[in-house]
Amino acid sequence: MTDFKQLEQKLGYAFNNEKLLRQAVTHSSYSTSVSENYERLEFLGDRVLGVAVASLLYRMFPREPEGNLSQRHTALVCKETVAEVARHLELDKYIICTGDDIRENENVLCDVCEAVIGAIFIDSHCERAVDFVNEHWRELIDKNVAPPKDGKTLLQEVAHVLKHDFPVYKTEERTGAEHEPTFHVSVSIEGVGKEFGEGRNKKLAEQDAAWKMLERLGYKHG
Repeated sequence: MTDFKQLEQKLGYAFNNEKLLRQAVTHSSYSTSVSENYERLEFLGDRVLGVAVASLLYRMFPREPEGNLSQRHTALVCKETVAEVARHLELDKYIICTGDDIRENENVLCDVCEAVIGAIFIDSHCERAVDFVNEHWRELIDKNVAPPKDGKTLLQEVAHVLKHDFPVYKTEERTGAEHEPTFHVSVSIEGVGKEFGEGRNKKLAEQDAAWKMLERLGYKHG
């Protein structure tokens, strides 16, 4: 039996409606009902997270241009970062699903974390959900004072320095459900080869492919 009181302590938030918390950690493998699994809450939480992080960055970096803020935002709301927060909160221990492999899946961890944000939004109000994001994302911002580098921009610069042709990106396919797609993108440089990336949208997939190509050329992320 899942100990939701313990989970609430980890989250720093006590739910008025505990059913929302249960729904936020219930995977579709356990229940396909949209009123019981996390998919709708994840949809909402994803949007709340985006706005909350944008607001936080706007206030923390009053002198930065839009481009830098955008790069920071992309890094803070990407699958890997949200999954990192989920692991820190030990959400994997509370996911209700049919197999342990599901709990370890980075996409699922990301979705559950966003669903929890959505559940807090529904259970209380927007300000409390934003406070939750501020609390758990501020440390990630503080650890990375400089804005993250844009992989696509850097790859173009590196290709130019090494006298290669400009990188060419191509969307190979789109998989997954309509509401939860995964984009598969390739990037190729003549004389070097081709690398593949994936992400929850085309932009993130291109960034993933760009960093893999940079690694092939001898550059590491960060």
